[in-house]
Amino acid sequence: MHPYPLGETSDLYSADAFQMRVQQRMDVLRAVVGGDHLLNPEFSYCAEHPHKLRDAAVLILAVNRGPDARIVLTQRTAHLRAHAGQVALPGGKIDEEDIDPVAAALREAHEEVGLDPALVTPIGELGSYLTGSGYRVVPVLATAPAEIALQPNPAEVEHVFEVPLSFLMNPANHLTQSREIAGKKRFFYAMPYEDHYIWGVTAGILRCLYNTVYA
Repeated sequence: MHPYPLGETSDLYSADAFQMRVQQRMDVLRAVVGGDHLLNPEFSYCAEHPHKLRDAAVLILAVNRGPDARIVLTQRTAHLRAHAGQVALPGGKIDEEDIDPVAAALREAHEEVGLDPALVTPIGELGSYLTGSGYRVVPVLATAPAEIALQPNPAEVEHVFEVPLSFLMNPANHLTQSREIAGKKRFFYAMPYEDHYIWGVTAGILRCLYNTVYA
């Protein structure tokens, strides 16, 4: 059972506590590989994607909001070719000019929501998350002060919002759901929050964060 029921907070979820817990687990963070296969053991990345998985990075940003930090999420615009209208962590493909996943995640966050990289304190990386759509995603963990100003880029992001870390790290909010995708029944995590439906890869990555840092 989660030690703090929904709606109850403690310093466990502050930005400083988040940073400390990540740093304490640095030696195991990248050792655990997550992915869609965790709920779908029969899934074969080699069969679905015979070519090399594409590298990407996303930013799990804990904004300092007192005892309960907030995680920045976006809702993608409806006209995008991939994952249109879905909730996502800021991020995208790692380009050749990106020196590492941290650089890629910060660049993408700046492009998508105007996040000033100078205000971000990177603290570590989770192990890669393998997606059914053919990506190897590195989640970059970081903190930022309350003064950050975010402005969604209308070409990519319809809406940017924040979710309490305590909500996302409460396993009672981690629903297991399923739907037919490409003719196959696939299971996935979902974390509905207010009028936002957080699911799929984004929820899967956040579940990996819980398993590695808060479980």
